[in-house]
Amino acid sequence: MNRFILTLFAYLFLANTAFAQFQSWDFEWPNTDFAKKSLNFNDIMSGGPGKDGIPAVLNPRFYAVKLETGLNNKEPVMTVELEGQTPRAYPIRYLMWHEIVNDVIGDTPIAVTFCPLCNSGITFDRRLKDGRTLTMGVTGKLRNSDMIMYDRETESWWQQFLGEGIVGELTGVKLKKLNSWTESWGDYKARNPKAEVMRQPEFPRRYGSNPYVGYDTSRPFLYNGEDPPHNIHPLARVVVIGERAWPLDRFREAAEINEAGVKITWKSGTASALDTQNIAQGRDVGSIRVRDEKTGKDIAHDVSFAFTFHAFFPKGKWMLGG
Repeated sequence: MNRFILTLFAYLFLANTAFAQFQSWDFEWPNTDFAKKSLNFNDIMSGGPGKDGIPAVLNPRFYAVKLETGLNNKEPVMTVELEGQTPRAYPIRYLMWHEIVNDVIGDTPIAVTFCPLCNSGITFDRRLKDGRTLTMGVTGKLRNSDMIMYDRETESWWQQFLGEGIVGELTGVKLKKLNSWTESWGDYKARNPKAEVMRQPEFPRRYGSNPYVGYDTSRPFLYNGEDPPHNIHPLARVVVIGERAWPLDRFREAAEINEAGVKITWKSGTASALDTQNIAQGRDVGSIRVRDEKTGKDIAHDVSFAFTFHAFFPKGKWMLGG
């Protein structure tokens, strides 16, 4: 059989597979307006689980820091400190298996999100400008290996890394990012001894274990894009602020960097959640805090893998120093 016929068969197979996938979406997502989108559907692939196969947490429970005895001091937690409210910590050991926690702090409905394949932890305000409040869930779909979320109100799809609607009624709408960061449980409780921490959800999951053993020293999973420039490893961690990225390797020489109007500080003592099977035993990757250089106020940011930043911001600015 000649090469042309083989190529034709391959094309037809992929086209039919893609068509079957899109056709199945109509049954799985009858309330999603697929006529509205901001991307090519071919960029979307299945991550394995279907809709809500990874169950977002809808009613998280909390208790005082002093009552938590099951977390290791090195374990990473996502910290949310809203002005005038009691700080809350969301352990990555839970977010690893749920990826989204819908919560309300004071009068602010938030979504604490973590995409393991991108190491992307971002907190959003769930309110829209028109007054509606969204409830976020996991589609089971990926784009550039990044989680695609959905809202239960319109079943529009959202790109987690961007916080932007990409399919459905709310295409083009952006969620407001809130200040949050990942740090060690030990640092959090030392700074906030009277604060709160999320309790273990009532699901049969292996909390505390990492299902992606050795992932952050291998290669991106379910990703077909190009590698980052400047010989940066695809799974190198970078501090993302808007369309700028600071490689974490720069902090080997200095624990503080002041550039582009921001002060970025690094502190050792936080375990990688994507290294060893036991999260608490992961190698030390440290934690990052970002503040405005003049006011000292915290700035919304993310610490994700380099390939993710490059995939969504191919013309983004790499802050390499020197």
